[in-house]
Amino acid sequence: MAKIPENELARQVMKGDRGAGARLITLLEEGNESAREVMKSLYPHTGKSMIVGITGGTGTGKSTLIDLLIHDFRQSGKRVGVVVVDPSSPFSGGAFLGDRLRMQRHACDEGVFIRSMASRGYLGGLARTTAETIRVMEAMGADVVLLETIGSGQDEVEVIRVAQTCILVIAPNMGDDIQALKAGLMEIGHIYVINKSDLEGSIQALREVEAVLSMKTYPDKAWKPRVLSTVATEGKGIRELVSAIQEHNVFINQGARADRFRFERVEYELSLVFKNELERLVHEGLKGTGKKKKYIRKICDGQSDPYTIIAEVLKNFLKKGSFDPEK
Repeated sequence: MAKIPENELARQVMKGDRGAGARLITLLEEGNESAREVMKSLYPHTGKSMIVGITGGTGTGKSTLIDLLIHDFRQSGKRVGVVVVDPSSPFSGGAFLGDRLRMQRHACDEGVFIRSMASRGYLGGLARTTAETIRVMEAMGADVVLLETIGSGQDEVEVIRVAQTCILVIAPNMGDDIQALKAGLMEIGHIYVINKSDLEGSIQALREVEAVLSMKTYPDKAWKPRVLSTVATEGKGIRELVSAIQEHNVFINQGARADRFRFERVEYELSLVFKNELERLVHEGLKGTGKKKKYIRKICDGQSDPYTIIAEVLKNFLKKGSFDPEK
């Protein structure tokens, strides 16, 4: 495939070209240096989308809910981006669940752009380039970006960093989800959805979630989480869910809350860039020197440990004259 000039690729992305967006995201996943240059051009054109994170355990019906949310937002004339973070294949590193079949009815809709990504074991179930992918979709003109992540327990709190509104999906008779809620997921949810509420045990699940939430105290004027029941396969409760999302979006965009979210989002993204760039610099610096094998051998032979080695490597790479933030 012929290389597209960086300024041309940025222009195509800002026109909403799905092919250009897909190409840029692939380059970002590959760590391509030219992709970073394109992102510099796109970044000022981002930050205006409503970002909704949807998480929950396997089998809770997240994908079906998202399919219906896409439909509802499109009926309102909104452009929709969808990022699906899948568990990684241990062999290929790819997203082994692939593009969700339930969402494919939207594949020919120019107003919908769906991207499936592999988490590659990254903390919080988020792929390394998830934050950048959302920025790409914003630059493409998405009014709403839906982020679906794996329900991986306490680490899932990472989703709060990039989503304004976080939805936790729970199905009846899934005790693990309630336990995860007690263990810390309660802190990230703005809306709790008991899906498959036509099944036995749905009322008990609803009461358990409400009981967990009732144990938390909320400051004055703070958002109090909503608990809703849906049957996604029948479309029941979807309008109420959309209304709750829109209600929270209005709430979060009032005054200082909007500024605080933007600040915390950029702070999180900046930390990711720092980590990724430092890792890249160190790996490039060690490549071909044979030092990496020597370090590993020293650890294996009991002559050193990972902490000492890392301290030595960082000292060498960040010593005065090798790292100058003003350059």
